[in-house]
Parts: sequence; structure tokens; C-alpha cells
Amino acid sequence: MTLLVLGILVFVGIHLVPTFASVRQNLITRYGAQAYKGGFTVISFIGLILLIIGKAKADFVPLWTPATWGAQVAMLLMPFSFILLAASNMPSNVKRLTAHPMLLGVTLWSAAHLASNGDLASLALFGGLGAFALFDMWSANRRGAAPSKVAYPITRDIVVVAVGVLAYGIFLFLHPYLFGVRVIT
Repeated sequence: MTLLVLGILVFVGIHLVPTFASVRQNLITRYGAQAYKGGFTVISFIGLILLIIGKAKADFVPLWTPATWGAQVAMLLMPFSFILLAASNMPSNVKRLTAHPMLLGVTLWSAAHLASNGDLASLALFGGLGAFALFDMWSANRRGAAPSKVAYPITRDIVVVAVGVLAYGIFLFLHPYLFGVRVIT
């Protein structure tokens, strides 16, 4: 559990830096924009690896019994999560609906996994990252984030949905190999 908590702290900690504009700007001024981005990426990756390994090695400590419908809720929410993650990196009209497609996708991912898991490590991982995503949306909105006003052809939206659904399908297949849990039995 220690490795999981450390991973969450590193991953969330580095992602909190942009919420403190003066800290972010001081780092960019001191080290340069490229070094800041590189450092941000490396630290994020380290945190991600730590939390994945930490979750895999964490003891199962049950806190509640997930509802029987929890797995179905997860199966329903996860395609939308992947579509939103795809939309965060591709031009589409999704950004006209929300200024935070990635954070909204992480929030859905978190809710989906909390609905189907009831252990301490899952609460730490999914609850922690979900809470961070909600905080980051709030913080970004306070700093002026707003949905895009740029309209794209519907074909861009179709591509985003196709990429998101394809990525979801790949993760459904790889989930037992990556995370040790079979999603579809």
C-alpha cells in the first residue's frame, strides 16, 4: 500500500503544479519551458508506474461489497471515459461541450472503478485520482478555462468516437494482462 500511496502522491503532486501559476512560472523561468515539460513528463511517468505497481502489490482489504450492478455501470461508463480521453488530444466538437475532456474522462473512469471495487487500494487509487480530477476541473475553471468555441466537421467527432471505442476494446482485451483482472468473464 505504501508504494501505491507514494505513486498517487507523486502523480497528483506533479499535476498540482500548474494550479499554482507562480510556482509553474518560476520553474519555467529557472529551467526553461522544455525542461519543465520534460521534468513534468518524467515525474508523471514515475508516479504512474509507482501507482500501477503499488496497486498490483497492495493487499486486498475489503471495505464494502460492491453492488451487483457495479460491473455493468463500469462497462457503461468506460467507453465514454475513453472517448473523452481521445477527445482531449484530438480536434473535435467535444471540447465545445467541456473544457476538460481528459479530467471528465478520468472522473468517469474513477466512478466506474469505484462502482465495481470495494477495497482499500481501489478507494485510494480511484477515489484519489477522481477527487484530483474534480479539483483540477474546479481549479482550471477558476483560472478561466472555458469550452472551445471552434466548430469542427462531424467527421472529427466520428473519428474521436472510433478511436475512443477502439482504445476501450484494446484495454478490455489487455486488462487481465496489464492489471491482473479479467473484465469480461
